[in-house]
Amino acid sequence: MPQNINSFQKIKSIDTGVLFMLLSSLFGALNGAIAKILSDSMDPVEVVFYRNLIGGLIVLYSLQKIKVSFNASKIHLLFLRGLFGGTAMVLFFYTISTIPLGEAVVLNKTSPFFVTILAYYLMKEKINLATFFALIIGFVGVIFIMKPFGIEISLDHIFGVLGGFFSAAAYATIKKIKDIYDARVIMLSFMGVGMLIPLGLFLFTPYVQFQIHTDLFIWSLIGFMAIISTASQWLLTKAYSLSKASIIGVVSYTNIPFALGFGVMLGDTFPDIYTLIGIVLIVIGGILVSKKTTKSEKRD
Repeated sequence: MPQNINSFQKIKSIDTGVLFMLLSSLFGALNGAIAKILSDSMDPVEVVFYRNLIGGLIVLYSLQKIKVSFNASKIHLLFLRGLFGGTAMVLFFYTISTIPLGEAVVLNKTSPFFVTILAYYLMKEKINLATFFALIIGFVGVIFIMKPFGIEISLDHIFGVLGGFFSAAAYATIKKIKDIYDARVIMLSFMGVGMLIPLGLFLFTPYVQFQIHTDLFIWSLIGFMAIISTASQWLLTKAYSLSKASIIGVVSYTNIPFALGFGVMLGDTFPDIYTLIGIVLIVIGGILVSKKTTKSEKRD
């Protein structure tokens, strides 16, 4: 009888974790959809600035309520996390505004492949034959989406892949500092640098334009985006705490069909056969890489 109770509790825990991950994926895709809507009225880099400004204020408020100690010994890594994460967000929001939402999300999902590669070069982690095969599958998927064999390849798709790379660099940095800094301090570094990058692009390049916005609808969307992106991160954290990382890693790819659906609703064309093949290959490669990463973390 106790064994049956334990089995039921495990199933219930897994179901709750999966539910939280599904909600996180839905909110994440919705966040991208809102960013795409805002890009019709604002420069996408400007959207990044205001999203991080509001998110930073929320984190600062929480730090006022529950204070944490600050260790300056690894502040350079904290800055790098912000730089990598802020750059990834700028590239992601830019690609959202220029290519279909589903494609932008899929290209950003290449980050697990880059995490594995960075771990090999920076942390001397081994890449076995199965993982190497998974990386090949994933990058073949990227090729199908970018279509270099036709005329549809664009700089925007390259920026999407670079966004995945910088996301991976940010994750690798978090792994180094997660036991040193409170999660809110790490988030604040990301949001702080995530405001400086758009300001720098605005002040020193001719490519970014900031405007004074008086439309209440625009500010409502920005505020809503900040709230749901924070909720998505919280749900993601809860999902990984309630269920196995291998299960949650697989479920996290549900944000791709969510993003495809929102994209079509916003006027994106339905993906062609090459894009669909690319999506399937990236998902398969990502799942295989995630399983390898989970096993190595258990050994550690």
